[in-house]
Amino acid sequence: MRIDLLTKEYPPEIYGGAGVHVAELVRALRVNTEVQVRCFGAPRDEADVTAYAVPAELVQANSVLSTLGVDLQMAQDTAGATLVHSHTWYANEAGRLSQQLHGIPHVVTAHSLEPLRPWKAEQLGGGYRISSEIEKNAFESADAVIAVSAGMRADILRSYPDIDPSRVHVVHNGIDCDAWKPTHDATVLDRWGIDASRPAVVFVGRITRQKGLPYLLQAVATLPTNVQIILCAGAPDTPEIMLEVQTAVAALQQDREGVIWIEEHLPKHDLCAVLTASTVFVCPSVYEPLGIVNLEAMACGLPVVGTATGGIPEVVDDGTTGWLVPINQVQDGTGTPVDPAKFVGDLSSTLLHALSDETRAATMGQAARQRAITHFSWESIAAATLAVYDSVTI
Repeated sequence: MRIDLLTKEYPPEIYGGAGVHVAELVRALRVNTEVQVRCFGAPRDEADVTAYAVPAELVQANSVLSTLGVDLQMAQDTAGATLVHSHTWYANEAGRLSQQLHGIPHVVTAHSLEPLRPWKAEQLGGGYRISSEIEKNAFESADAVIAVSAGMRADILRSYPDIDPSRVHVVHNGIDCDAWKPTHDATVLDRWGIDASRPAVVFVGRITRQKGLPYLLQAVATLPTNVQIILCAGAPDTPEIMLEVQTAVAALQQDREGVIWIEEHLPKHDLCAVLTASTVFVCPSVYEPLGIVNLEAMACGLPVVGTATGGIPEVVDDGTTGWLVPINQVQDGTGTPVDPAKFVGDLSSTLLHALSDETRAATMGQAARQRAITHFSWESIAAATLAVYDSVTI
């Protein structure tokens, strides 16, 4: 069996959870399966990895057209594969075309859904209509669709009711708990001005509407001033949301000390050190199919305060490994809270509760790491993925 795995992100060019998922899945699958990776970007040194550049004629085009230029090259090269497995809409068209061109099964993993991310129109313009059509066609024609959570599976079937439910399988994201673990490094903390003796709330994520960062910045303003606020946040979707976050962070920094904004993408070791030095991890997302960042924090021994939406309740054991923040959301695909002030208030009070007893938080962090080890190993996720492959190739 030769699997051609199609993805935009692959090391070292990773900026989100989908890229982390792909890298770890490939490593686990290759233990006993041939995997050819086809990705976007600069050439890679790794064996059995082919990277594709945007055709010169499309470099200045709308990014969706540039994506299609890469997808066409990928589809041409998948001849001879037993199966193609595409990740995110960026590679979905390459998978669908491979399926049609070469007569091979196409498996899709859903890391997010375009209908539930309407704010992407801010980034893609008219290209958002095309990316949505690409995803719809790929999902509806795929031999199997993998959802990274049961919540995501429900979203898929609601967004694309023509898909046969029997073709949609749940295989969670995973975490390498040997790589993500409690890490003590004072040099890293000194570099960023983090005081390990003070309580800290830490956020890790891209600056995009779905991550709920503006709500978090309102919520933490109410926390005691001795609490550090650590924001590992970069890669903004648009200049507009970047300006919104910059303005909110600047206002927060005027009112309190210990507001630390790390915009650069931290190496794994450094991020583990930052997480380990914190008291609680916060995931204020209004849309989150699962949230690998939650698993990373748990593996480093942190309890998680997360929004009770999407796949987060499947990761965070409320009251044992963290706390879930209730949210009542507008049903227009944006995930916007019906009552934003109430959501901000609930987020603030939950964080205050989490920070009120650091010994309890540490005990819950230990339980969080154990849950990550027990339930989210990449070996079990690779086995479940192979079972999906077998279901469409036998």
